Amino acid sequence: MTDVVTIGHILMDMRVLVDEFATPDKEATVYDIKYGAGGSAANTAVGVVRLGRKASVIAKVGMDNFGRLVLEEVMTKGVDISGVKIKVGGDTGFTIVLINSHGEIIMYGYKGVSEELLPEEISRELIEKAKHVHIASLRIDTAVHAARIARELGKKVSWDPGRRIAKMGLEKLSEIIRLSNIVLLNEKEAEEMTGYKDYHEAARAIRKHGAEIVVVKRGEKGVYALAEDCEIELPAYKVKAVDTTGAGDSFAAGLIVSLLDGKELREALEFANATAALKVTRLGAQVIPTRDEVEVFLRQQKKFEEILGDLAKKSIEEG
Repeated sequence: MTDVVTIGHILMDMRVLVDEFATPDKEATVYDIKYGAGGSAANTAVGVVRLGRKASVIAKVGMDNFGRLVLEEVMTKGVDISGVKIKVGGDTGFTIVLINSHGEIIMYGYKGVSEELLPEEISRELIEKAKHVHIASLRIDTAVHAARIARELGKKVSWDPGRRIAKMGLEKLSEIIRLSNIVLLNEKEAEEMTGYKDYHEAARAIRKHGAEIVVVKRGEKGVYALAEDCEIELPAYKVKAVDTTGAGDSFAAGLIVSLLDGKELREALEFANATAALKVTRLGAQVIPTRDEVEVFLRQQKKFEEILGDLAKKSIEEG
């Protein structure tokens, strides 16, 4: 039995630390380069395990050095890889991530065989054993097929489209939205999917297509969620960002785990926010905090807020 099955990409991440991003005819200094497993499905699965739950991943890699390395790394981190397909003669996808001194990133992606994961290659058995199915940045025919299986089996489904899929627009994505209990996307993806620059309007447009909950991840500006019975807007925790790669996947892992724990949506969003905040203070897409680290961080933030509240109250009384 597993708690969460993630479906999407496993990729090799090449993280290049630079002083600044180069422009045409200008050279930037490289401080360091590191290799490690990445891809939204792999990142979220690792996050789920780090937060204390069991996870499986369904994806496709090539039978090459990158494929061997990423599978070994993900498996070592406690993720079940029995649902991963391996294509002989295919190339494992990779992402080149440039990270400047401010923690900002530029990404160049080659999907390789990850986009060749076909609907018939989705393991019904793994989905049947899970409590929750998370689909991320995956070709739409396979995503819809996986979501149908999950809903037929009575499983909760979350879907994170990613920028490329979001650009397809609401009408083409209507079925996967309808099949999803939760749609997670960032502010830019929400705009590109719906045509609405205002993320509130975008979330309402997405909900009209059948999703129970729409969550708009706004990075350093916080998070917004819209459900049938509530509308929640939370600020981001203030931290020094080192690497924002995988922050959205960490958020997804935190949200899913917290909801599986039986938490209400607001508390689950706070937990997810804290998970993402801690992640961006570390270099690497899968350097995700543990449950204990997130809970300690939340207690510290609550204590800090109480101190600020007491100081504000005292100031008003004395003023």
